[in-house]
Amino acid sequence: MIRPTLRCVLLTAAGAPPALLLGVIAPQLWFLGMIWMPLVLALAALDALLAARAPALRVECPGAIEIGAPLIVDVHLRSKPIAGLELALAAGPRLAPRAEGRIRLARGENQASIAFIAVRRGTERIEAVWSRWTGPFGLIWRQRIEALDRRVVIAPDIRPVRSSAHVLLRDAQAGEMARVDRGEGSEFEALSEWRSGMERRTIDWNHSARHLKLLARENRIERNNQIVFAIDTGRVMCEPIEGLPRVDRAITAALLGAYAALKLGDRVALFGFDSQPRVSSGTVSGVRAFPLMQRLAGELDYSTAETNYTLALATLAGDLTRRSLVVIFTEFTDPTGAELMIRAAANLLRGHLVLFVILADDELEELAGAEPAAIDDVSRAVIAASMLRERRLVTARLRHAGIHVLEAPHREMGAALVRQYLDFKRRNLL
Repeated sequence: MIRPTLRCVLLTAAGAPPALLLGVIAPQLWFLGMIWMPLVLALAALDALLAARAPALRVECPGAIEIGAPLIVDVHLRSKPIAGLELALAAGPRLAPRAEGRIRLARGENQASIAFIAVRRGTERIEAVWSRWTGPFGLIWRQRIEALDRRVVIAPDIRPVRSSAHVLLRDAQAGEMARVDRGEGSEFEALSEWRSGMERRTIDWNHSARHLKLLARENRIERNNQIVFAIDTGRVMCEPIEGLPRVDRAITAALLGAYAALKLGDRVALFGFDSQPRVSSGTVSGVRAFPLMQRLAGELDYSTAETNYTLALATLAGDLTRRSLVVIFTEFTDPTGAELMIRAAANLLRGHLVLFVILADDELEELAGAEPAAIDDVSRAVIAASMLRERRLVTARLRHAGIHVLEAPHREMGAALVRQYLDFKRRNLL
């Protein structure tokens, strides 16, 4: 495919003013003004004939990527480098190009890297690679489209699991073989001689009086607790926060919490819902079950439906056969939906420990606290402040009902969730 460059268009248009001026000054020579356009067209045709042949390209692309992570696609030239060669990739909407999405090779280069950002989970295709280059005069573009049909699987983000899970669990695990199960739990492990630095509340006074020396109780951290991660995938949770949907931020935090629970010997389940329950897994245990949790989290689809808390939490309560920690990732905007959510959560609270996890909305905070420069800024600030006020009222009502609420920025959500879970274990609330 051949197209004129901007230089060719401007050069063609540049002949119009002299031709018009010639027609006014010397009307009998008007035909000389018609010579310019055929001359430019002839040069463009010559430029097309002298342009380099289409390059042979080889594209290397990863088969899987995590949402929010950069996807780097390498394009190699298997033929002679072409000066000024431009490359671009045609990809689906789940892959957002960084910068312009088009790269220009410098003289002598035979490799280029084109970066995308994965913004939605699922399977996406890189459909084609576009290449174009100019002739020696720079008057025409020669363009080629080569079909690729490379598939890229966009999975939930588990980078926090790889990078920070062991650091977060370091304080919860003793780390020494002799103390692997001992901690601040509720199950009795053994008696040991009390030493300076140990808490006085661990002293067993009856056995100390019998043996005529201070003895302390060492407890075992209780295991085999059941934790359910319930993720709302409704319309509000699919709204983006700093480029990624809230539900994907929630999935990342839930997977980090699930890994921590599996690592500490607890049982984990996943529950997804919007207008009705969508995903309901059984409880699993052991770190080897984490890939299953990751796969089930990847099956949570984006939804445009309103969340039905009554149906979802009632179904979840019916599926639970023992006391569990239910971690609910959700977002609320209207008072009516929040009222139904509170009632459904209160019913769930009768037999379980309930924790609501809410992403802090930095955008609303900025709008409410920004200094107004125009009347529209005042309107935005008033609306944002009203939404924040309603949000705080709902949070206060949840806490008043005995429900735990965790609110943190998305960057800190996973770590905050793990710390909250460990705090529940230390306080023997599970």
